[in-house]
Amino acid sequence: LCGIDVEHPHKLKGHSDADVALHALTDALLGAIGEGDIGLHFPPSEAKWKGMDSAFFLEEAVKMLHNKGGHINNLDLTLICEAPKLGIHREAMRVRVAEICGIDSTLVNIKATTTEKLGYVGRKEGIAVHAVVLLLT
Repeated sequence: LCGIDVEHPHKLKGHSDADVALHALTDALLGAIGEGDIGLHFPPSEAKWKGMDSAFFLEEAVKMLHNKGGHINNLDLTLICEAPKLGIHREAMRVRVAEICGIDSTLVNIKATTTEKLGYVGRKEGIAVHAVVLLLT
Protein backbone atom coordinates (compact mmCIF):
# COMPACT_ATOMS: atom_id res chain seq x y z
CA LEU A 1 0.00 0.00 0.00
CA CYS A 2 1.58 3.28 -1.16
CA GLY A 3 4.46 1.17 -2.40
CA ILE A 4 5.35 -0.42 0.94
CA ASP A 5 4.53 -3.74 2.56
CA VAL A 6 1.93 -3.44 5.30
CA GLU A 7 1.51 -6.45 7.56
CA HIS A 8 -2.09 -7.63 7.70
CA PRO A 9 -3.81 -11.03 7.53
CA HIS A 10 -5.82 -9.95 4.45
CA LYS A 11 -4.17 -9.03 1.17
CA LEU A 12 -5.35 -6.75 -1.61
CA LYS A 13 -6.52 -8.57 -4.74
CA GLY A 14 -6.30 -7.21 -8.23
CA HIS A 15 -4.85 -7.79 -11.66
CA SER A 16 -1.59 -6.01 -10.85
CA ASP A 17 -0.24 -5.96 -7.30
CA ALA A 18 -3.50 -4.14 -6.36
CA ASP A 19 -1.89 -1.16 -4.63
CA VAL A 20 -5.09 0.89 -4.56
CA ALA A 21 -3.29 4.03 -3.38
CA LEU A 22 -0.77 4.04 -6.22
CA HIS A 23 -3.58 3.26 -8.68
CA ALA A 24 -5.64 6.21 -7.41
CA LEU A 25 -2.62 8.49 -7.67
CA THR A 26 -1.85 7.23 -11.18
CA ASP A 27 -5.46 7.92 -12.21
CA ALA A 28 -5.35 11.40 -10.66
CA LEU A 29 -2.18 12.27 -12.60
CA LEU A 30 -3.47 10.82 -15.86
CA GLY A 31 -6.77 12.64 -15.46
CA ALA A 32 -5.09 15.94 -14.66
CA ILE A 33 -3.14 15.82 -17.92
CA GLY A 34 -6.06 14.60 -20.02
CA GLU A 35 -4.67 11.11 -20.56
CA GLY A 36 -7.62 8.98 -19.48
CA ASP A 37 -7.09 6.45 -16.73
CA ILE A 38 -4.98 3.49 -15.68
CA GLY A 39 -7.20 1.00 -17.52
CA LEU A 40 -6.67 2.83 -20.81
CA HIS A 41 -2.88 2.62 -20.60
CA PHE A 42 -2.48 -0.65 -18.68
CA PRO A 43 -5.63 -2.71 -19.36
CA PRO A 44 -6.25 -5.74 -17.17
CA SER A 45 -7.16 -7.63 -20.35
CA GLU A 46 -3.43 -7.67 -21.23
CA ALA A 47 -1.57 -10.47 -19.49
CA LYS A 48 1.68 -8.48 -19.38
CA TRP A 49 0.24 -6.28 -16.61
CA LYS A 50 -0.75 -9.22 -14.38
CA GLY A 51 1.12 -9.00 -11.09
CA MET A 52 2.90 -5.78 -12.17
CA ASP A 53 4.28 -3.51 -9.45
CA SER A 54 1.92 -0.51 -9.29
CA ALA A 55 4.95 1.76 -8.92
CA PHE A 56 5.59 1.13 -12.62
CA PHE A 57 2.19 2.60 -13.55
CA LEU A 58 2.80 5.68 -11.42
CA GLU A 59 6.29 6.16 -12.85
CA GLU A 60 4.85 6.02 -16.37
CA ALA A 61 2.17 8.59 -15.49
CA VAL A 62 4.86 10.90 -14.10
CA LYS A 63 6.84 10.49 -17.36
CA MET A 64 3.73 11.44 -19.35
CA LEU A 65 3.30 14.51 -17.14
CA HIS A 66 6.92 15.55 -17.71
CA ASN A 67 6.58 14.93 -21.46
CA LYS A 68 3.76 17.48 -21.45
CA GLY A 69 5.96 19.99 -19.63
CA GLY A 70 4.29 19.54 -16.26
CA HIS A 71 5.63 19.05 -12.76
CA ILE A 72 4.11 17.88 -9.50
CA ASN A 73 3.53 20.68 -7.02
CA ASN A 74 2.03 18.40 -4.38
CA LEU A 75 0.12 15.15 -3.87
CA ASP A 76 -2.52 14.35 -1.26
CA LEU A 77 -3.86 10.86 -0.56
CA THR A 78 -6.65 9.86 1.80
CA LEU A 79 -6.72 6.13 2.48
CA ILE A 80 -10.09 4.93 3.75
CA CYS A 81 -10.14 1.61 5.61
CA GLU A 82 -11.05 0.08 8.94
CA ALA A 83 -7.88 -2.00 9.03
CA PRO A 84 -4.97 -2.06 9.04
CA LYS A 85 -4.20 1.05 11.04
CA LEU A 86 -1.95 3.12 8.84
CA GLY A 87 -0.66 5.94 11.03
CA ILE A 88 2.53 4.08 11.89
CA HIS A 89 3.25 3.64 8.16
CA ARG A 90 2.55 7.22 7.09
CA GLU A 91 6.14 8.44 6.88
CA ALA A 92 7.40 5.36 5.04
CA MET A 93 4.50 5.75 2.60
CA ARG A 94 5.29 9.43 2.02
CA VAL A 95 8.94 8.64 1.35
CA ARG A 96 8.12 5.79 -1.04
CA VAL A 97 5.49 7.75 -3.02
CA ALA A 98 7.92 10.68 -3.29
CA GLU A 99 10.67 8.34 -4.48
CA ILE A 100 8.44 6.83 -7.17
CA CYS A 101 7.39 10.30 -8.35
CA GLY A 102 10.89 11.78 -8.18
CA ILE A 103 9.90 14.56 -5.78
CA ASP A 104 10.71 15.59 -2.22
CA SER A 105 8.64 13.84 0.45
CA THR A 106 7.54 17.24 1.81
CA LEU A 107 5.33 17.46 -1.31
CA VAL A 108 3.44 14.30 -0.39
CA ASN A 109 0.65 14.18 2.17
CA ILE A 110 -0.91 10.92 3.28
CA LYS A 111 -3.75 10.59 5.73
CA ALA A 112 -6.05 7.76 6.74
CA THR A 113 -9.60 7.55 7.99
CA THR A 114 -12.37 5.01 8.46
CA THR A 115 -16.02 4.90 7.46
CA GLU A 116 -17.05 4.13 11.06
CA LYS A 117 -17.92 0.58 9.95
CA LEU A 118 -20.28 1.72 7.18
CA GLY A 119 -20.40 0.14 3.72
CA TYR A 120 -17.98 -2.29 2.09
CA VAL A 121 -15.02 -0.44 3.58
CA GLY A 122 -16.58 -0.60 7.04
CA ARG A 123 -17.16 -4.33 6.62
CA LYS A 124 -13.44 -4.68 5.78
CA GLU A 125 -14.21 -5.88 2.25
CA GLY A 126 -11.98 -3.31 0.59
CA ILE A 127 -10.08 -0.06 0.76
CA ALA A 128 -10.92 3.24 -0.89
CA VAL A 129 -8.53 6.06 -1.71
CA HIS A 130 -9.03 9.69 -2.69
CA ALA A 131 -6.11 11.24 -4.56
CA VAL A 132 -5.63 14.93 -5.29
CA VAL A 133 -2.75 16.31 -7.33
CA LEU A 134 -1.69 19.88 -7.93
CA LEU A 135 0.41 20.24 -11.04
CA LEU A 136 2.47 23.05 -12.48
CA THR A 137 2.90 23.49 -16.21
